[in-house]
Amino acid sequence: MKLNHLNLTVTDVLETYRFLEKYFGLKQYGTLAPSAAMGFMSDDNGLVLALFRGKDGKVSYPPGFHIGFVQESEERVNEINARLQEDGFKVPKPARMHGSWTFYFNAPGGFMMEVLC
Repeated sequence: MKLNHLNLTVTDVLETYRFLEKYFGLKQYGTLAPSAAMGFMSDDNGLVLALFRGKDGKVSYPPGFHIGFVQESEERVNEINARLQEDGFKVPKPARMHGSWTFYFNAPGGFMMEVLC
């Protein structure tokens, strides 16, 4: 058995959709184009990520909640970090934590992300 579907409630579906598409390579899932209310994406391993707009454009996740993108190397983590910084995102430099080369940041949409290897 494998996890193959995840729903995130976000502050702005289209902004979050474009962000995940541009920086993490997620693609449109199915034939329904993303809208302000919802969007469906998938990754190369078949995971379906559903994005739904939060009530009144608000979201609230508990402390520690995050989604992660595992990379193949420290160099790739560094590349993503540099690209995000160059594009104006406030992301900390990667560091060694819990045995991984990693960084956490607040992603567009109102949730925490981790990039690691």
